[in-house]
Amino acid sequence: MSFRAAWSLTLRKGGLGMRGIHSPGSTAHGKEKMPPYTNYHAQRSYPMPEEPFCMELNAEQQALKEKEKGSWTQLSHAEKVACLLIWWQRVYVFPKKPITLTDERKAQQLQRILDMKGNPVQGLASRWDYEKKEWKK
Repeated sequence: MSFRAAWSLTLRKGGLGMRGIHSPGSTAHGKEKMPPYTNYHAQRSYPMPEEPFCMELNAEQQALKEKEKGSWTQLSHAEKVACLLIWWQRVYVFPKKPITLTDERKAQQLQRILDMKGNPVQGLASRWDYEKKEWKK
């Protein structure tokens, strides 16, 4: 018997038990409602999925959600301290921006593209006047 035929018989008879094959949207044990956080999959190729991370908010989260809609100057002291924590992380935890994102380096990259006459039909080089050395109007 070929592998394919044996596999289809195994699937038809339900020989795989509770660890059988199931789709990502359903549970392996049946059709019951999935708990929150289980349908959310963080992937590098799809970093911001359409479904929210948390489906059901508790009372504290609901209150914060309502406070977000109003003026942010009315934050409590604890919430302002949390904003300081975010600032501290930006300064000391996260890496510095790459040198290629500085204004000086961006200008050098643009000048190199123009010097090489890159994409002269529709790109940046098509919008640059090489005789006057300025952007076309």
